[in-house]
Amino acid sequence: MSEFAPICVYLVISLLVSLILLGLPFPFASNSSTYPEKLSAYECGFDPFGDARSRFDIRFYLVSILFIIPDPEVTFSFPWAVPPNKIDPFGSWSMMAFLLILTIGSLYEWKRGASDRE
Repeated sequence: MSEFAPICVYLVISLLVSLILLGLPFPFASNSSTYPEKLSAYECGFDPFGDARSRFDIRFYLVSILFIIPDPEVTFSFPWAVPPNKIDPFGSWSMMAFLLILTIGSLYEWKRGASDRE
């Protein structure tokens, strides 16, 4: 049990530090609910005139997904940053398969018109 003592001490210290950092602003904060301007609705200077929970067009989500896709591409391309004679055939063929899947996906998106603007 003594081999876990440093871990327990670390957990207790980290818990205390996080609780102190979370609770430290409260004694110094002013009561913001006393200001009526803080409680008023704000929507670009106008009173709200519609429901905030309206439906979004699916293209907004599609555009966000299209921006997320290049992140794993870059991450999985890092193994090619080694000299070519250091990569074994399995690594080379697995990267070729990865690039083939990306190419097929890009062609599918292009054919479906995912990046077209209307």
